[in-house]
Amino acid sequence: MIEVALLGTGGGMPMPERNLSALLIRYKGRKILVDCGEGTQVSMRMLGWGFKSLDIICITHGHGDHTVGLPGLLTTLGNSGRTEPITVIGPSGITDIVNGLRVIAPFLPYEIKIVEAPQSSLGFSKLYGGLELSYEIPDITISTLDLDHTWPCIGYSFCVHRRPEFDPMKALENGVPKELWNRLQGGESPIEYQGSAYSGYMVQGEERKGIKISFITDTRPTEAIPGFIEGSDLFICEGVYGDDDNLDKALASKHMTFREAAQLAKDGSVKELLLTHFSPSMGDPEKYLGNALEVFGNTTLGTDRMVRELNFG
Repeated sequence: MIEVALLGTGGGMPMPERNLSALLIRYKGRKILVDCGEGTQVSMRMLGWGFKSLDIICITHGHGDHTVGLPGLLTTLGNSGRTEPITVIGPSGITDIVNGLRVIAPFLPYEIKIVEAPQSSLGFSKLYGGLELSYEIPDITISTLDLDHTWPCIGYSFCVHRRPEFDPMKALENGVPKELWNRLQGGESPIEYQGSAYSGYMVQGEERKGIKISFITDTRPTEAIPGFIEGSDLFICEGVYGDDDNLDKALASKHMTFREAAQLAKDGSVKELLLTHFSPSMGDPEKYLGNALEVFGNTTLGTDRMVRELNFG
């Protein structure tokens, strides 16, 4: 099971009922944060999932409503006893942004590793893959997509892989000693044992479907987005403007309307659309939900600290 919590659903400025952009993913006791708007650590404390096990912070872009919460959060992580390195991922320029924000948080008891997502001609990059990394969240591939905003901005997808089922007949056929079965099925591979090497595929059956979560915010719709989010179990997307009549504002600010987000969900054949990042001028998003539902039926309005639990099928 993987848990996803919307820490903040607002955009532009914090409101009494809405914190700014932040999403928290929890899997196997470890956590990934996406964006860190002002007040993120307050919402994290209200959620009650803790701080110390946060390993990765993914930033979509450098605007303040997505980054200003970083100095306080980084300090809180240090005060919580964190000593292991933390990885911060972001678009071009994220190194300067993080270093600038750290002027007020210069002394931390852990290392910050900053990764600028590589750009490609297709705008898509597979940044990290499961056990290839040193961080402590195995079996997750993080991919990024270049978006169309007023600042270099990227979207994210998180693919949580599911190990194949254990196949005892295959293990026996491959002559794998029984004392190695649990270790190989648990991900330890290869194993050198009594002069021979044994790998996980020697005890595993067919691949099983995993879980895919996609997060797209602060962008106009692009041709690449549907393919990037395709098949997502949960598609979290900005809905800065609910009213169709605000399309001109969306065009000018390079944001989206509810209807446009819903069209992306439909084109990407996702299972559920969760709308977030609402404009401060939109007091009641519920009033405009129908604009999204006309296009994509399984649409939900996000609220602060809403939690989704996603299970392997």
